[in-house]
Amino acid sequence: MRILAELPHPDCKISIFGMNQKFIIKFEQGTLEQSYKIAETDIVGGVNGVFELLDETFIAEVLNHFSIMRKSFIVAFDRYDS
Repeated sequence: MRILAELPHPDCKISIFGMNQKFIIKFEQGTLEQSYKIAETDIVGGVNGVFELLDETFIAEVLNHFSIMRKSFIVAFDRYDS
């Protein structure tokens, strides 16, 4: 897997990787991460096409998922710790 690009964002780290004719889009926020795989043949324009896919609406949804993930983990950890 090789890193192709990073997209600056104030609320999370966004990296784009290439591996086995797929783009892997990885979002990181603290200890949490989300990744999305898409075939290179499904994206027109290579990495620039991936940038177009990552619009503010999609990134806002990813950030919302991080919030839900964090809450779920805290609840699970509280059950474990009690």
